[in-house]
Amino acid sequence: MSKLPEKYKFIDLSDYGRPVGHWIASQLQYSLFTPIHVTSMFIVAGLIAIVFMIKGYYITASFFIILKSILDAADGELSRLKQTPSYVGRYYDSIADFLLNFSFLLAFWYITEISIIYMFIAFFAIQLQGTVYNYYYVILRNSVQGDSTSRIFEAGAPKALKGESQQMVNIFYKIYDILYISFDKIMYYMDKDAKDSPPFPKWFMTILSMYGLGFQLLIMALMLSFNLKSYVIPFFIVYSVFLVVFVGLRKLVLK
Repeated sequence: MSKLPEKYKFIDLSDYGRPVGHWIASQLQYSLFTPIHVTSMFIVAGLIAIVFMIKGYYITASFFIILKSILDAADGELSRLKQTPSYVGRYYDSIADFLLNFSFLLAFWYITEISIIYMFIAFFAIQLQGTVYNYYYVILRNSVQGDSTSRIFEAGAPKALKGESQQMVNIFYKIYDILYISFDKIMYYMDKDAKDSPPFPKWFMTILSMYGLGFQLLIMALMLSFNLKSYVIPFFIVYSVFLVVFVGLRKLVLK
């Protein structure tokens, strides 16, 4: 199920796992599995990938990185199929992504001779890349009556949805806020007027989707498979250079 009305759908390069993710979700629709269970499964897949990376089984590690990406799509699909939107699930997913991204790069640092300083720079770069993509994507979804579980501005804990505890929403929101607040603020100050622009064109969102988490993981998996592990951290640092191009394009052309 799409997060956007048909008219505004674009080719999302980071969302290659959604067809399989939707199939998985459809198999679990009438089971006792919840979206949070599926999110926990992608955490396990990510951790397994890290173990195989450290052990030197790079092809197998790549498989589990891609599996993580597929399951990351499946949890949202299951939520929509079961019609059980959840702020706890939304924050749990984002918190898990943050911690796994850091763990993936830490593993790449461990199996290479790259400076740990570069690893931290690459992690910052990856998170900022994802924030740029998510910022514009969430703005688009909210402006065209698409999926609105994700908010443009996370200014405070939202009111709990049906079936979830307000206390749990508050706790998960707080953790999310601590992890993401700096990236959100950087993006907001880079382009605080984006919410007032017309719906972004499909070509813009498709190109921007190269900064989506799924595409980032695909790059990691491919580079790992071809034994280019030493280039992963430098790549993501250089990859961030184009952030200013996308933001500048939005501010100067798509206004």
